[in-house]
Amino acid sequence: MDVVLRAAAIYLILLIIFKIAGRRTLGEITTFDFVLLLVIGEATQQALLGNDFSLINSFLAIVSLIAIDITLSLIKERSPSVAKLIDGVAMIVVEDGKLLHERVRKARLDEDDILTAARETQGLERLDQIKFAVLENNGKISIIPKQQ
Repeated sequence: MDVVLRAAAIYLILLIIFKIAGRRTLGEITTFDFVLLLVIGEATQQALLGNDFSLINSFLAIVSLIAIDITLSLIKERSPSVAKLIDGVAMIVVEDGKLLHERVRKARLDEDDILTAARETQGLERLDQIKFAVLENNGKISIIPKQQ
């Protein structure tokens, strides 16, 4: 039972940490992010299994994590407010070519991030060509160009 409680605690802690870290962390992974995830994975493994590295203990930890994930997805399906809390909502960061500075700061983005997404997805070069830029709840930036 100890491993199930450990798994639940680690799952909750990681969920909170990644929620605080923001959507951008999960949206586009850099080398730094990848190394950080590897280190977090190793630290999590140590916390989950403790000194018991048996196959049964590992299996129990994995099953517990999957069960928690399924349970949360079912709760999110039934409760839109819980889904918003866990997954977040899309946020407009550019409107009619103007950067919404408070939202951009809150999302820890900068103008270059938005312009990169605009170039990659729409071939746009300037903010004034953007009708809306939306930071989606998956961390990607969607660009809606102004009509020419």
